[in-house]
This record gives sequence, C-alpha cells and structure tokens, in this order.
Amino acid sequence: QVQLVESGGGLVQAGGSLRLSCAASGRTFSRSHMGWFRQAPGKEREFVAALLWYGPSYYSDSVKGRFTISRDNVKSTVYLQMNSLETEDTAVYYCAGGGLLSGSNYHLGSSYVYWGQGTQVTVSS
Repeated sequence: QVQLVESGGGLVQAGGSLRLSCAASGRTFSRSHMGWFRQAPGKEREFVAALLWYGPSYYSDSVKGRFTISRDNVKSTVYLQMNSLETEDTAVYYCAGGGLLSGSNYHLGSSYVYWGQGTQVTVSS
C-alpha cells in the first residue's frame, strides 16, 4: 500500500509563489507516475500536472509556463512549484500516483491508483 502526504499549501498573494510537496511511502516510487490535481469550491476536480517516471511531463493549459512538476527519487517526493499565482488557482491540491499512465490518459483522475488527502492553496487578490 502506498501513502501520499501533501504539504506546503497556504495563503499567498496573487503573483506570489508556493511549492507543494508530496511524500510517498513504498519502494516503487522511482517507477511510479505522479500527478497533481486540484478542486476549487463548487467545481469538479481538474488535472494540473503529471510526471511520468521515465521523464515526460504534462501540464494543463491554465498552469503551463507558471507551474513546474519535479521529483526527487531519493526522498520519494514529488513537487509542484507554483509561480505567478492567480486567484483562480485557489483550490485544494491533491497528489496522485501509480497507475498505467501514457501520453493519452495522464489527465484522467481514474488513471491514478493512490491519492493524498489534499492541501489547501488560497491566493488572495
């Protein structure tokens, strides 16, 4: 069983930055695809970014150029660096992992097996 624990959320002003972390348990992290999703109040969960274990990364159009997903396999941690934050980025951010991802299904929540509990990100104007 893999556990994912997010941290790093908080309150930030528009234009600021935050870095989210997701620490994973389990011995197969280095071969696990990882992703970030978010859910704003009253909205459906949406894809933010994904990083396949062998390298390719993907981003939603709304965060491309502002957010960066990365990983540290020694620490079994995946990160989401968020720059130039906008009020529209306010949401609970979830880390997800596992599953058989490819270039065609990385954006689907159903493609992932494990989920974290979420961390709140609030961007004020």
